[in-house]
Amino acid sequence: MTSQTDSATPLAAARALLRTAPVVDGHNDLPWAMREQAGYDLGALDLAADQSDRLHTDLARLAEGGVGAQFWSVYVPASLAGDHAVSATLEQIDFVHALVERYPDRLRLARTAADMEAARAEGRIASLMGAEGGHSIDCSLATLRALYELGVRYLTLTHNDNVPWADSATDEPVAGGLTRFGEEVVREMNRLGMLVDLSHVSADTMRDALRVTEAPVVFSHSSSRTVCDHPRNIPDDVLAQLPANGGVAMATFVPKFILPAAIEWTRAADENMRAHGFDPLDTTPPAMERQRAFEAANPRPIATPATVADHLDHMREVAGIDHIGIGGDFDGTAFLPDGLDSVAGYPNLVAELLGRHWSEADLSKLTWHNAVRVLHDAESVATSLRASRRPSIATIAQLDGDA
Repeated sequence: MTSQTDSATPLAAARALLRTAPVVDGHNDLPWAMREQAGYDLGALDLAADQSDRLHTDLARLAEGGVGAQFWSVYVPASLAGDHAVSATLEQIDFVHALVERYPDRLRLARTAADMEAARAEGRIASLMGAEGGHSIDCSLATLRALYELGVRYLTLTHNDNVPWADSATDEPVAGGLTRFGEEVVREMNRLGMLVDLSHVSADTMRDALRVTEAPVVFSHSSSRTVCDHPRNIPDDVLAQLPANGGVAMATFVPKFILPAAIEWTRAADENMRAHGFDPLDTTPPAMERQRAFEAANPRPIATPATVADHLDHMREVAGIDHIGIGGDFDGTAFLPDGLDSVAGYPNLVAELLGRHWSEADLSKLTWHNAVRVLHDAESVATSLRASRRPSIATIAQLDGDA
């Protein structure tokens, strides 16, 4: 019998596969892009219209890309601290709720793995939330619980800077991983059923979290450090722990994390942005005009779906097919690979993997089943822990001292 994969072009076969096992993407920064570009006004930037001149994401391209579930990042920059970080995170969450309410025929708010499956059955995109950076909770476990009640289903322990209780991959180490309070944050996340996201954290923080956690972890948008030696990526010894933990590492598309030649180029581009008064993470139209001018004068190294596939090949070899996924980082980066330059591009990656003889069963795990399973397993752990463990009222002063 000839399979659909054998009888169709790889791209057609990829699209067919995504109709039954759509993409769960671990990280999309649309909420912050909407804050920066439109003050959250969905009338001014209507995602039912083509927004390809301003955003990586709109509803038509999500459908074209075969997206079935999206973790919307409710990111706020580390320049916001304390109550300002918390209130900005709440505004981000409010936007995601407004987004789902505006397009109820296309999107469904999801809090559980069962909600994800129900959305797929309805032909809607399951919309989950992940808070990017522990500064969002302002060293408060009660704030962590409040974010969970509002629907946040993962917390990235750090962003680009350290938090008082955990070291970032891109800051100078202070804690040497997790402090005692950081360990308590992980334990409370386990009790809630909130996924511990280890993207952005230092390798020592990764190892500490894996030692402490009682539930599977995720890397919402990180790739292989062996393939591209960038501190934002995952070392092999950490990937090798995922089978025992049950977690999932979701490969990202950001060129400087996946293509070694792009690391130095991006550093120069970032310096150019700062010299002209822009944050390197700024993707507003004026900032992108500056980025394009730099790129015209300094052609950038080009990543492709094959670049991402190289990471997934290695991550599958080390962690196993049950422990990998996809986290593109759309609308959170200025540059993307050719063929993966918007949320419409996922079929190009799946077609590349089909060309590398990945089976349909393995691809279905990559795109859908692994991510759904990891949230379901975290929920199961939480059910057990809540039966015997009360909410933690520990403070950072109690556990780490006043220093």
